[in-house]
This record gives sequence, C-alpha cells and structure tokens, in this order.
Amino acid sequence: MSTPIKETELPVSTTPRVSTRAAVLTAHGQPLSIGEIPLPPTVEPGAALVQVSCTSLCGTDVHLWSGAMTFPGMLPMVLGHEMVGTVVAVGDGTVDTLGRPVSIGDRIGWSESTCGTCFGCTVLREPVACSSRGYGFLQRSDVAPYATGGLVEYCYVTPGAAKLLLPEQVADTHAAMSGCAAKTVLRAFSRVGGIRPGASVVVQGAGALGLFATAFAQISGAGRIVTVGGPDDRLRAATAFGATDTVDLSAAPAERIEHILDLTGGGADYVFDFAGAPSVGEEAIGVAAHRGTVAIVGSTGPVATPVALGTVMGKELSVVGSLNGDIADYYRAVEFFGTFGDRFPWDELFSTPVGLGSASDALASMHRLGEIKAVVDPRLP
Repeated sequence: MSTPIKETELPVSTTPRVSTRAAVLTAHGQPLSIGEIPLPPTVEPGAALVQVSCTSLCGTDVHLWSGAMTFPGMLPMVLGHEMVGTVVAVGDGTVDTLGRPVSIGDRIGWSESTCGTCFGCTVLREPVACSSRGYGFLQRSDVAPYATGGLVEYCYVTPGAAKLLLPEQVADTHAAMSGCAAKTVLRAFSRVGGIRPGASVVVQGAGALGLFATAFAQISGAGRIVTVGGPDDRLRAATAFGATDTVDLSAAPAERIEHILDLTGGGADYVFDFAGAPSVGEEAIGVAAHRGTVAIVGSTGPVATPVALGTVMGKELSVVGSLNGDIADYYRAVEFFGTFGDRFPWDELFSTPVGLGSASDALASMHRLGEIKAVVDPRLP
C-alpha cells in the first residue's frame, strides 16, 4: 500500500461526508451488515468521491459472498466492482484516462487501480499484470480508504484507479457491466486474435459473460455459435443473443462433447471458457477443432483441472489464458454499448434495481441462478 500523501505536500479536497452507508460482508454465506463505514477526510490529488447510482453484481461477488472464493484476512469487505456514479468531490488534478478533467457533477466509471511502477506496469505494460493491482474486493472496509467497493452510497475512487467520463447515451447498467463482465469478454476475444468470419464458436457458460460473449461472437461474424449452459431460461436468452445452437448441462459430459462435435462438423474453431466448472477444460479440449483455439477465462483458483495434454498436442491446439481486463478493454466495452446498445435485448440481463438492504437477497438469488445480473442502486431505501 502506498504511503498516504500529507496535506502539506499537495493540495487536497475536503470530502463533504465523513462516512457512508454500506452493505458489508463480515461472514461468508451470511446476510450483509448494513451500516456506516468511514470515508477518508480528504480526497487526494487524482482521486474522486462518487455517489454510486448503479452497481451490477458479478459472479465473482457471488463466489466471494458464498466463500467459494476467499483470501486470508479479507473480511470485512464491501462487495461490488461494476459501478458508476456522480462525482461529489474531487482531488486536485484528477483527470480521466484520456486526460479530460474530472469535475463535480460528472458521471464516471472506473477500472481497478494500478501502481504504474512494477514490472507488469512498466515492462510488460499490462495493467492486469500489476503486482499491486487494486480491486474493490481486495480492500478491507475497516482499513483506509474504506469504501472502495460498489455496495456503498459513496465510493472513494483512488488516484491509481483508471477513470472514464461516460457518454450520455450509455445507460448506467451498460456502463456498470462494462466494468468487469463486458471488458473481460472483449479482452478474451482480443487475446485469441478476433473471430474469423464464418468460424464456429463454442461458449461455455450462459451467465452474463457467456451471453455477452455469444452476442459478441455473432457481431464478429461467427457462422455457428454454440452456447453451453443452463438453466432453460438462460439458454433461451442465449438464442436471443445470437446462439445458433444451445446445449444443456443436464446431458452427460461425453454426450455434450459428441453433440457439439456434430453441430460444429468435427470441432469448433474457437472455444471460450466462461464457466469455470471442473469439467470445463477437458470438454473445451474435446470439442475444439484441429488447430483450434481455446481461451480460458472463467476458471479461478488453484484447483486442478484435468486436461488431456496429448490431445492438445495431437490437435495442435492453441490454449490462451485471459484475465479480466484493463482500462483499454473497459473503454472499448463502453464504446461497444454506445454502438450496439439497441442491437440485443441487453436489459433482459438486469434485474430490477434494489437498495443496499436487499443486496443480500440479490446475492443469494444469483447464487441459486435465479438472476443473471442483479442490480443495486444504493440511493434506494
């Protein structure tokens, strides 16, 4: 953690509040605790204090809430890393990623913070490789700057966070989703070099990422798009988002592989893992065409996954990992929604917004696959 800037060194802006209402995760699988957490007394140069208008919940939030994904000493914490809002206080010299001044009243979104000095930032020039990459779910809510997650009324956007002034035509929900789900998909498609027109694509997973990927594959010119997932309502959504075929998870893995091979004429040119299930790797290799490309995007954690390396060799497959996304991917995701915001029924992905007091119910519902993309508006009661 960087050393706090002293007020005598650089000018700072006093925050209009000393605390914010928040929904805090204090125990996995339990209801969030609703209460007040501190805000920094001043806004550092390059930082901003934002009144959150929309936080869309991500599968990662659900994993963190349930305990399926955890870190030593992470609690208490504020969930949420897909959010947008209006600036209510701003530090000296704060600009967005394009160098445009950020002012009180501006609507902004932001990507995770980076240090700018580590090997990943300076040599690799990859923000996702930053050794000090900051995300809302890596910051305890009882340690300054406290309110960096999305389930707060007021969020402190740190100096190292890459900020973006948002165009008026992009809805809050679309801009929020761009902060993780959409930018993650765009990075994955970029990592495989884009989709060859007429190619066959298999999308593993029918959650928000899988459905967005299905739509992006269709826009990219894929000829055959097979979305694998469940339950039935999500597979119907996949068809609405451009899937030419859907495959239900209720079938046995061997049956799914055989069915997909039949649909794709012997194998898919591109296979994208947006599911992260234990069988994903084996199935991805199994349904890929000779010299096909497999992108691993949804698998998290150190759990071993069986993969037939002999098949990777025999098919001469390219296997690519893709981690989240950075401010460039976020910018392109917002730009995408500005262009294709009315091409697909995007609003069907999002549930009716609820207040912080109902955030626990929204997380539990997503955990049960009852919602695709829960939305929290902290301004609601």
